[in-house]
Amino acid sequence: MSKLLLAAKKIRRATCTEFIISLVADDFSRACDTYVGKLRSNFLGTKFTILDGEPPHDSSLPLNCKLQQRVHLKQVLPNKVSAANYKVATVSYELNVLRTRGPRRMRCMMHLIPISAIQEGGNAPTPLKFTNYLNDYASTTIPDTKGKKPEVVEFDSTGTDNTPESIQRAREPLILKNKAPRWHEQLQCWCLNFKGRVTVASVKNFQLVAAAEPCQNVSAAEQEKVILQFGKIGKDIFTMDYRYPLSAFQAFAICLSSFDTKPACE
Repeated sequence: MSKLLLAAKKIRRATCTEFIISLVADDFSRACDTYVGKLRSNFLGTKFTILDGEPPHDSSLPLNCKLQQRVHLKQVLPNKVSAANYKVATVSYELNVLRTRGPRRMRCMMHLIPISAIQEGGNAPTPLKFTNYLNDYASTTIPDTKGKKPEVVEFDSTGTDNTPESIQRAREPLILKNKAPRWHEQLQCWCLNFKGRVTVASVKNFQLVAAAEPCQNVSAAEQEKVILQFGKIGKDIFTMDYRYPLSAFQAFAICLSSFDTKPACE
């Protein structure tokens, strides 16, 4: 209905590229309540980290999750602080060193979504509300870290080795991989069935499905389900379709990774 859901601003830095994601299209400040998160690439543009500005829902954390706080929050204004960044997913593109024919190959590790979310009876941790995390620290004393990088909080979703094997497997993070296309001899191109949602050939087009090991008890039918698809329909116009257990923010950030230049992956 032409309603804005999320907007992103691309910022090129000396060693990486960042996409700042906001609820509005005219304010991308991390000190603003509309800040949602960011997507950060490595130098080659082959690996991306999705950083959420919201803390994960309490029930989403394994009992033995580890927090790694690199630096403290930075005080910006007397009653407002810049948002922390929570590492929630990693998107990797496979290097194409032999320059073989074919589309990009990508792999997404969703650190806070367990593989059990797509199993029968499973569910994904979902926040019940969008909290104003920036103001949660307004009344606390926060050390000044001027000149330091913003805080990044990482979560270890794999648990410890002393848990039962079945529980351990259930806690393993969900991994998504791009669905393998087929080569169309008449069209001389790689094809995927987007069911009419994608109409223009592009290297950015992709479909993601779950990548599961036999021991993880994920049915073949579930592994065939497309969880996220993204593709071109016109000049500078793309469609994005996503489903459970991804959120709109996670799906949007994964799709944004497709726009960064990747000469090593083509």
